[in-house]
Amino acid sequence: MAASLRRPSFTACSSPTDTDDEGVRGTCEDASICKRFAVSIGYWQDPYIQHLVRLSKERKAPEINRGYFARVHGVSQLTKAFLRKTECNCQILNLGAGMDTTFWMLKDEDLLPRKYFEIDFPMIVTRKLHSIKLPTLLIAECVLVYMTPEQSANLLKWAANSFEAAMFINYEQVNMGDRFGQIMIENLRRRQCDLAGVETCKSLESQRERLLSSGWESASAIDMMELYSRLPRAEVIRIESLEFLDEMELLEQLMQHYCLCWATKGGSELGLKEITY
Repeated sequence: MAASLRRPSFTACSSPTDTDDEGVRGTCEDASICKRFAVSIGYWQDPYIQHLVRLSKERKAPEINRGYFARVHGVSQLTKAFLRKTECNCQILNLGAGMDTTFWMLKDEDLLPRKYFEIDFPMIVTRKLHSIKLPTLLIAECVLVYMTPEQSANLLKWAANSFEAAMFINYEQVNMGDRFGQIMIENLRRRQCDLAGVETCKSLESQRERLLSSGWESASAIDMMELYSRLPRAEVIRIESLEFLDEMELLEQLMQHYCLCWATKGGSELGLKEITY
């Protein structure tokens, strides 16, 4: 249920060259292919992605597949918690990254919000497109990091100021000041993909602070290794039986450099502040 876009009321992110755009699009395509591969070997069920994303002949590394499982699980659990709090009388603005079939799977589970908009990065909807009074969930997966800190701050402030009750879910890098983080940055740069907002990804605290300083009333953040440790034990046993992983240390390093953050404002009568992973 995508909708036409109008000119945003703040400065949107824009890449200075087509080459930069191509680098970002390349990471989005990689994300889609990785999700498709993980689904194909049974990490989670998604009957839709096979019709939209090609199956790569290249086998993806087990730590990558487990990372995507944790990412999909974490974002999905927070989304469902929001939908239950609002009794689906809400709207979702999905800022997106890679192929996302979340909406269709929510429909299969009878968790269908009143309105759903999937917005291609870096375009953002304006007030004329959505309901200000309807409880609103905004989801950004590896989106803000491609904006400058000023641009992402403008987006977060716009979101916090535009809705009476809202929740923002953000998945992206964290702990990027160490050697592992620098290698990630250098690898992406070689692919002509610059993380313009990486300075906001220094720590979990910096991730929380950017949300609070932008007008959100509560903010939480956990790294993906911590989230992985909280997964249902039966699910962990199941996914770890799908592939042999000989370097647990690499999985831990990778997961410690991504995080799931969420923030809320308003909605006290709905209990939005109570949502946790």
